[in-house]
Amino acid sequence: GSRLVAYTSICGCGPNAAVLHYGHAGEPNSRQLAEHDNCLFDMGAEYMCYASDITCSFPANGKFTDKYRPIYQAVLDAQIAVYNMVRPGTSWVDCHKAAEAEILKALQVVGIVKVPAGTSIMQLVEQRLGAVFMPHGMGHFIGIDCHDVGGYLPGHQERIMQPGLRSLRTARILQKNMVLTVEPGCYFIDHLLDGALAGPLGAYLNADLLKEYRGYGGVRLEDMIVVTDEGCINYSFCPRTVEEVELVVGGGKWPPLVDKAPELRRQGLCDPVPIGPPPSL
Repeated sequence: GSRLVAYTSICGCGPNAAVLHYGHAGEPNSRQLAEHDNCLFDMGAEYMCYASDITCSFPANGKFTDKYRPIYQAVLDAQIAVYNMVRPGTSWVDCHKAAEAEILKALQVVGIVKVPAGTSIMQLVEQRLGAVFMPHGMGHFIGIDCHDVGGYLPGHQERIMQPGLRSLRTARILQKNMVLTVEPGCYFIDHLLDGALAGPLGAYLNADLLKEYRGYGGVRLEDMIVVTDEGCINYSFCPRTVEEVELVVGGGKWPPLVDKAPELRRQGLCDPVPIGPPPSL
């Protein structure tokens, strides 16, 4: 195990799951968890001076509702879309936009996002509608520091000063052996929704249905990957699919004997973990 944490843990539940860096002195992880809350726990250990950064979202009572499931699945689909793109030569900005597109597609199915005839999801991404629901960057370098250095260097892509994209901690072209987090999210944040509804983006939003999601919180899933020649390896062995989460929250065994979600690229998920001898005294 690890005695140290890589950063102050973010433990939001209910509406506080929409506070991106909840858990500081002003918002001290103090809300009492209720049975029907959705939880968002962003916690990482530090081991031998290296940081980890992992976020899990799940229903407190262990059962996904019809309202929560499609939002959760949207974020998981966004992760998978990024995993499918990652390889040397890929733009991290393009990965961010691909994650936004998956979330907007799901919100269209739910009825929150309206896509007029002749308009594509990617056109809405370019108009920055995705930033209304995912205002943060999709991931960052990680290593000795949780938000590691090298995101913006001379001779590389400069920061793009557009909503959502300006929050990216890097805009680099991916190279082999880069280690990053993949952390898409979907949140319902009043001031972002109000701003979008009052402007041109309001034409693409169902204001009446959004009322049902205000105060709902949000979902974020965050795992750590390394870029390989052919794609990536996911170093995080957390339960991720709806079925996995319900199993584990319900007391089921983890890790599984069979990996039923190979698209998550959790290489070695089902390998036995040998228990070494105790440390010498």
